[in-house]
Amino acid sequence: MQTPRALRTTELVKELSRQGHQVTVYAVLGEYDYSAFEKEYNVKVKPVPVSFQKTPYSSDGVKKRALSDKVLGRLLGKVSMFPDIEFLFSVSKIIKKEEKFDVLISIANPHPIHWGCAKAKEKLPNKFPKTWIADCGDPFMKNGKTKDHFFYFEKYERAFCKAADYISVPTKLAREAYYEEYRDKIKVIPQGFNFNLNKENKIPKNKITTFAFTGTFLKDIRNPKLFLDYLVRRKDNFKFIIYTQHTTLIDAYRNILKEKIEIRNYISRNELLPILSEMDFLLNLENVNSPNQTPSKLIDYAITNRPILSINPNNLAIDKIDAFFNKNYSKKLIIEDLNQYHISNVVNKFLNLVN
Repeated sequence: MQTPRALRTTELVKELSRQGHQVTVYAVLGEYDYSAFEKEYNVKVKPVPVSFQKTPYSSDGVKKRALSDKVLGRLLGKVSMFPDIEFLFSVSKIIKKEEKFDVLISIANPHPIHWGCAKAKEKLPNKFPKTWIADCGDPFMKNGKTKDHFFYFEKYERAFCKAADYISVPTKLAREAYYEEYRDKIKVIPQGFNFNLNKENKIPKNKITTFAFTGTFLKDIRNPKLFLDYLVRRKDNFKFIIYTQHTTLIDAYRNILKEKIEIRNYISRNELLPILSEMDFLLNLENVNSPNQTPSKLIDYAITNRPILSINPNNLAIDKIDAFFNKNYSKKLIIEDLNQYHISNVVNKFLNLVN
């Protein structure tokens, strides 16, 4: 599936194997056949069995979410973290039947996967690996949105923080989103990317200004309304291409902007990056009220070598936006030390913890 956590896991697994390690990955797989992937990258892929379905489909693309899943999710989702809470119990079953292994890397979101690891470490101390790294893409209890989770989930957050040997987070700012007494366990390991994609670094030759955005729109922290209103006011021709599966906040603008806006479904990263490299510039909407999270797409944006227009969606910098439309990119976002995101360097950071 085309999500930041899935991409992080996939690149991590491939590079660990490339460096000569024996790797087994457990995930909610659906019915997709991973035999070709296992053979190509010399890894084992095994399913985490689930009784309930959170998303409409897994990586097989087959819709399988039953009405009961939807109803229970609506009734119990916030109160009990249903259905993700199932991971609290499934990890112990996995570790109990596996041969002994040296290192466990658990990857969230969802965070109950960490909770399940903490429970397994308590129940199966002799089978649990020597090193456990809990990788957190986004914070949980202290994520900047205080009403997201009920207070009683704090005990699970503290339990996994106490039990894990290390907690890996993608940015330094994310440290502040975890309880102070566990911050000495926190290691900054950024998102890892494969830089060796089949793309050409070339100057775009678009007849009209053409730019793109990829990802999710959120009403509270990444709302495109003001920017789209700005586009409506522009009288010149342009093409705004959006890759997303979340269209609620932009549907109303389809009939207004007409051919100036094009909404596309997600495609694979290998397909996407060459397309992005042909844009005049790429758009990033900054996360309002969520400074501890950094979109991983910014690294892919940087790999394309296209200028990045990064704006606060609630406080538009009109002069900067106008400059980009006039091909003045002097205020483009610069991603410092891009090489730190190379997957080989990221894997080495994980292995240094083990060593």
